[in-house]
Amino acid sequence: MAVQTGLGEPRGPWFVSPDLDPDGRGGSDAASQARENLLGGWRRRLLAGLAMVAISAGSGALAGGWAAGRDGVPGPAAASAAPVPAELVTAAEKTVPGVVSVLVGGGAGGSASGSGFAVDSEQHIITNDHIIAKGRGGPVTVELPDGRRFAAEVVGREPDSDLAVLKVPSSAGLTSLPLAKPGSTRVGEPVLAVGSPLGLPGTVTAGIVSALDRQVRLGDNRHRAVQTDASINPGNSGGPLVNARGEVVGVNTAIATIDGNGSIGIGFAIPIEQVQQTADTIIGKGG
Repeated sequence: MAVQTGLGEPRGPWFVSPDLDPDGRGGSDAASQARENLLGGWRRRLLAGLAMVAISAGSGALAGGWAAGRDGVPGPAAASAAPVPAELVTAAEKTVPGVVSVLVGGGAGGSASGSGFAVDSEQHIITNDHIIAKGRGGPVTVELPDGRRFAAEVVGREPDSDLAVLKVPSSAGLTSLPLAKPGSTRVGEPVLAVGSPLGLPGTVTAGIVSALDRQVRLGDNRHRAVQTDASINPGNSGGPLVNARGEVVGVNTAIATIDGNGSIGIGFAIPIEQVQQTADTIIGKGG
């Protein structure tokens, strides 16, 4: 079977709780061991609970199917997902045309991929710097929603804020995304994460803003981040987090995980205030 292209950096920079030391441990060895024992027990209980839910759901499905087959009538309809607000559908329609897949490097030099989005009519694209860094200086290619690919120029990078700006030819014709007003993001408001998780371009996931000004350590630096429960997975890095009006409120950058697994509903985005300031500086310097 063909391997899916566009697989991204697994989780962006490692997320580390800010109360831990830079090496990922906190306090004395005894305190660290106690915390690890507590966390380990919690993890085992969580995984056991998840397994029980899965087994119960599977058993219920099998039983329901057997009853339906025996009686010759369909079983009860499965519960439908919660209705999606119409404004989120509209926001997704507006956002997807401006979101791209970013492919960097390849071959022996290393490669990486993620997402990005257009911010102006000059075809500047914002993405995460760690995607460029993982590509080790290799060529950058941008894949548009319609499948076209363009070689991209790296206009500038800002590793401290984990942001980079690319530029593609005007013939790309990307739709630029509006940015939310500084200070307008609110806890509890619905948001969409858009990008190319696991190489699946144009993927949209929904959630809410879980917290603002969350202090997290991403890579070697401490950041203020927007926390969200919208599903963010490998390849989402660099993509936009947008509100119900289709305005970008942040750049999806990292997720917290349990034992290195996928999304658990705790994701982090660089807030729009930082994004706009950094992008303006880079574009102003590099054109």
